[in-house]
Amino acid sequence: MSFASLGLSAPILKALSQKGYQTPSPIQAQAIPVVLKGGDLLAAAQTGTGKTAGFTLPLLENLSKGQKAGPKQVRALVLTPTRELAAQIADNVTAYGKYLPLKSTVVFGGVSINPQISALARGVDILVATPGRLLDLYQQHALSFHGLEVLVLDEADRMLDMGFIHDIKRILKLLPPKRQNLLFSATFSEEIRTLAHGLLHNAAEVSVTPRNSTADRVRQWICPVDKNQKPALLAELTRFYRWEQVLVFCRTKHGANRLAKQMEAEGIKAAAIHGNKSQSARTKALADFKSGAIRMLVATDIAARGIDIAELPQVVNFELPHVPEDYVHRIGRTGRAGSDGEAVSLVTHEEVKQLRDIERLIKQSLTRKEFDGFIPTHPLPTSQQAGGGSRSQAKPGQGAKQGQGAKRPGRTGQPQGEQQRTERRTDGRKGGEQRPADSRGNAEKRDSGDRRQQPEGRKPQQSKPQGSKPQGNRSQASKPQGSSAEGKPQVRRRRPKPQGAPKPAA
Repeated sequence: MSFASLGLSAPILKALSQKGYQTPSPIQAQAIPVVLKGGDLLAAAQTGTGKTAGFTLPLLENLSKGQKAGPKQVRALVLTPTRELAAQIADNVTAYGKYLPLKSTVVFGGVSINPQISALARGVDILVATPGRLLDLYQQHALSFHGLEVLVLDEADRMLDMGFIHDIKRILKLLPPKRQNLLFSATFSEEIRTLAHGLLHNAAEVSVTPRNSTADRVRQWICPVDKNQKPALLAELTRFYRWEQVLVFCRTKHGANRLAKQMEAEGIKAAAIHGNKSQSARTKALADFKSGAIRMLVATDIAARGIDIAELPQVVNFELPHVPEDYVHRIGRTGRAGSDGEAVSLVTHEEVKQLRDIERLIKQSLTRKEFDGFIPTHPLPTSQQAGGGSRSQAKPGQGAKQGQGAKRPGRTGQPQGEQQRTERRTDGRKGGEQRPADSRGNAEKRDSGDRRQQPEGRKPQQSKPQGSKPQGNRSQASKPQGSSAEGKPQVRRRRPKPQGAPKPAA
């Protein structure tokens, strides 16, 4: 099947050819004929499948056959939840309609409203807008919906999640009742279906993927780690796998800012993007990320909607989202349009509930990989999904681009053999029981000069080594091992004894 067989005109086909597009994606092949016929549509397709072209192409085709927009008039309205997504859709409309005599513009908050008022004064055929700025412009009498022909709600589920439902209802009351309605989204919740029921009339429903599914071409795995070790592990993974372009998700704006600064301190060029950033700062950060000027973009869920980067190879969930559907949206930034992608999640023991909700939603268990030097104090429980989830210990070079023989991820500056060790002690435990070495990512080197082991069954004697002085308020007496309240051996570091120092008295 080709775009020509769908009934699109020569100017649109020429623009598509210049973009290198010859064959429609499944969502485009099913949605375009419905929209061309003028019917309402409810379409579900995961992010990266080309759903934006699924409504922009037929929209341009139909509008090119009608009368041009008059002053302050809007013929087609596309509502989106974020500035980035609005800008992306506007770019697609401009690219696909470059050979058509149609006018379009985009309006959103965070920038001056005056240029937007000027653009609307001449009238536009297609207006892409965020709900808040659209209402501001309407209240200033900058536009009229009297001749509106088509309404498109894109990423409708995210608009509801962001609390735009009241703004959407206000906008719907301003629109003429006779119009074509198109509702597109990556996922559908029950709230979306309720909205669609009151908005759409005799709508066709198109779904090219199972509900709330993830892309097959995205390799997903999780890395158990303690919370305080997440920044260090992220930096090590970035260096170890040589990630050159990685999108990292945080829950909060403050957390995104802090993580970006921590990565800069690690020598990794990074920038944060979220709702508190000015539009110019967000645009610059996204442009730098696309061009390769920065290696890592740290984003919140809201700001990430609309980030469309061809062949983005890597997505990292620094924190799991509270809403499991957001996981689908996050990893949908990679593995787009047939490309391969990878999604890694850094998971702490406190995030077990979110992990279980995600695995239940996507109906699969995620592979667990533990890395030397970052073994968590509290291991994650086995997945409750069928199969239980596989667990693997990362080996040198496993999945890495530099090939076999590479060093394992771990705190830099530590010898490879010191990252995670198991040290045999004979301090009175049964059978020479093993004690795991420090798993905090900063294993301390132990040598014969640090401590002396007592023969099994003997109680350490208090002694004051010659030539050494007390340090601070440390006790000079060696405490019996195994005396902690938790039943773990208490080991105190001591200065190495000078050469030739006599052994403690027996």
